[in-house]
Amino acid sequence: MASKQSLIPIVSKAFCSLSEVVLVVRRRPHVVNGGGFVVTDCTQIPIFSVDGCGILGKKEELLLRDANGNPLLLIRRKGGIVEAVSITRKWKGYKTDFLGPQKLVFTLKEPITMCLLNKNSIRICIESKELSNYGDFEIIGDFCDKDCSIVNSRGDPIAQIGVKKEMEQVMKSKDLYYVSIKPGIDHAFVIGVIAVLDYIYDGSTRC
Repeated sequence: MASKQSLIPIVSKAFCSLSEVVLVVRRRPHVVNGGGFVVTDCTQIPIFSVDGCGILGKKEELLLRDANGNPLLLIRRKGGIVEAVSITRKWKGYKTDFLGPQKLVFTLKEPITMCLLNKNSIRICIESKELSNYGDFEIIGDFCDKDCSIVNSRGDPIAQIGVKKEMEQVMKSKDLYYVSIKPGIDHAFVIGVIAVLDYIYDGSTRC
């Protein structure tokens, strides 16, 4: 069990739990407003939702909402000439309630070349100075097969994405999978990262 001192509130401490939590991700069909996905707890109570580009009307833009529909994270891919000559693309997650200034909370570096992408060279940088001592995070494994982890700078998993064995027969399409999040880790941050991975790998958030 995590102590209050070990909480890592990248988006908000309101989304940090003192115990391990298992959430369920259910992808929306592309035909429903352009896609996205819904996140529930194990009793099917909605916790988060992610709107894809079909709903927002913009490519390479995602919006994470809480259970009440309030915006938590606006996630965009940064483009431009500099990126065109780089070996990575950068996704930036901004904490916002649309009433005040946006605050950059994390940057996810997506390799442009697929050979690097297949080697799981996906790093996540936390932009908060208060949390800089935790270092960067990295994606390990295969998100396409829903078998991957988000690990910290020491290589310890902070979240595991997978399909439960007893559900494999009904989840071969990978439209339903679980996310196990370690104590103290910000759930909204983890789901924001998953939203980017879903888009990168041509998931339900992408038009």
